[in-house]
Amino acid sequence: MRTETVPQDLWQLSVNTIKFLSIDQVEAAKSGHPGMPMGCAEIALTLFAGFLRYNPADPGWGGRDRFVLSAGHGSALLYSMLHLAGYDLPMAELRRFRQWGSHTPGHPEHGWTPGVETTTGPLGQGFANGVGMALGAKILQERFKVNGFNPYDYKIYGIVSDGDLMEGISQEAGSIAGHLALDNLIYIYDSNQISIEGKTEITFTEDTSRRFEALGWAVCGVDGRNRLEIAAALDWAQNAGKPVLIIARTHIGDGSPGKMDSSDCHGAPLGPAEAAATRKNLQWAYEPFYVPTEVYELFTRRRAEIEPEYLQWNQLLQSKILSDETKREEWTGFFEHKSPDDLEARFLAAVKGIDKLATRAASGKVLQVAADLMPALLGGSADLAPSNNTTLTKYGHIDTGKFGGRNLHFGVREHAMGAICNGLALSGFVPYGATFLVFSDYMRTPIRLSALMRIGVVWVFTHDSFWLGEDGPTHQPVEHLASLRDIPALRVMRPADARETALCWAIALRYREGPTAMLLSRQNLPTLDETKFPNVLCSKGAYVLIEPAKRDVTILASGSEVSLALAAADELAKVGVTTAVASMPCMEIFLEQEASYREKVLGEAPRVVIEAAFPYGLRLLAPNGLLITRDTFGESAPAEVLAEKFGFTPAAVVRKVLDFLGK
Repeated sequence: MRTETVPQDLWQLSVNTIKFLSIDQVEAAKSGHPGMPMGCAEIALTLFAGFLRYNPADPGWGGRDRFVLSAGHGSALLYSMLHLAGYDLPMAELRRFRQWGSHTPGHPEHGWTPGVETTTGPLGQGFANGVGMALGAKILQERFKVNGFNPYDYKIYGIVSDGDLMEGISQEAGSIAGHLALDNLIYIYDSNQISIEGKTEITFTEDTSRRFEALGWAVCGVDGRNRLEIAAALDWAQNAGKPVLIIARTHIGDGSPGKMDSSDCHGAPLGPAEAAATRKNLQWAYEPFYVPTEVYELFTRRRAEIEPEYLQWNQLLQSKILSDETKREEWTGFFEHKSPDDLEARFLAAVKGIDKLATRAASGKVLQVAADLMPALLGGSADLAPSNNTTLTKYGHIDTGKFGGRNLHFGVREHAMGAICNGLALSGFVPYGATFLVFSDYMRTPIRLSALMRIGVVWVFTHDSFWLGEDGPTHQPVEHLASLRDIPALRVMRPADARETALCWAIALRYREGPTAMLLSRQNLPTLDETKFPNVLCSKGAYVLIEPAKRDVTILASGSEVSLALAAADELAKVGVTTAVASMPCMEIFLEQEASYREKVLGEAPRVVIEAAFPYGLRLLAPNGLLITRDTFGESAPAEVLAEKFGFTPAAVVRKVLDFLGK
């Protein structure tokens, strides 16, 4: 509905309803952030009542607009809007704000609360997720538009805060959005000029308008209390031809006589006395959690306005795509992430007959096959594609106005790459993002959020240990393997050779309940002899390669150290030590196996674990065993020299094992 057609008294009643629903949630919880919802009530109402296309009865409707609350600390605002808009978020859930088991957690969580498009809270992440969603929409439009029907011609709206724009990720993601001219991206900046420590002027005095104009955005300013200005700006944004930033001058805690424009209402309840004073100031005579009938009716009318568009979208989808067998198979194959039953065999065929190959190169070969089999697969690198081996050679590159390809250029922007990949996953894609393992630190928050949201992003990390050599300790990851294993729901794969790489990719692409990190070598690794080791059981997480009749010792290794373990086992056999060797491409999967299988792999003999990484967590596998690991930083030298100096040669391993066994 047009904003100006809503009577002023009804509009103000609705604005105050939003404010007090938000206040009441925070007061009931005695915890939360009331100031932002109070300051943005006018903006949220303008969006939900006049611009956003949504259907609470079908929250996943493909043609809906997406709303991202990047300022996730203001979650009470989003829950108020979702309740009023008619989503399955009853008043009882608002009353349980921030409580155990409620669908109104402290920050919005995708997959838990209906209508929440992405998990936000860590500032800047929602901003960059929205860029990924906007990019995803452009790619979907190019792929599925047919006969005048463009099913994914939707927009991404968002509210971003001072904190979002202070975080460096907003610069990275904003730069990409501007370069790609993502004109389906519209953000409203809640410029209340207050942060936790006080006024933003103590640290944040940049010219935000000129900054975003320099990034290629269209920018305008509005009074955040003026619904006509807000609506006019949103109208203008529809055809700006660029991503849009609307800078709205707002007032944190708007309406609170004692705390408005103060950091006191940023991260704490108003308190009973100030909440009562605010009710008096805004002439709100209702009890907590009250919604006037007229306000519900306003949103009922909005849903009725959107309903014909929703029905038409589904009708056109049926008549123009789903009724055509070829197009239907393409559509369902894309969104259902279908893969053939013989995926593993096809991936293994891609690396068959290769005696020695870096696992990053093996990964590149597998990716070419994967792209042909999985149309939703796409991705790129943080300016390292030739080193990461992530270019899909048969498919084009995405660039400004060209969204038909499947190769993404992220530039040297690891943090934004991670969050954009999350946005792409939330849009229906199977994305991968690649860089050197040591730079995974730059993108830890989006990796963690992909795990928290349980979305199937594949993180490709090459140059996985000190074996990369001369670049030295700044580029040699030591602690990163253990650090990534600490993230719940993230599977960390470190394959030993080309065959394990192929199977790990198959596991990753079938795993849709969370992300996968692929840790790959820079150096060539020998391919395990298929005649000697026919069964590569990556699906079990770890498996025995050599099983002697009687074990004197068991060596467990991952990645490049598996071939080292095998060589050491041969040398140990010469001195009468019978050695079992197990490969562990994925500790997480291994620990999920039944105890009997884990005990079969680990055995009862003394255990040795070899990994060119920090030993944290490995005691779980070898409580009283020998850990041949790396607990200090690397050095700058050729890899072969480092292996000798660090004790990662067969002779050095044999010496350590014999000492450990007392022989």
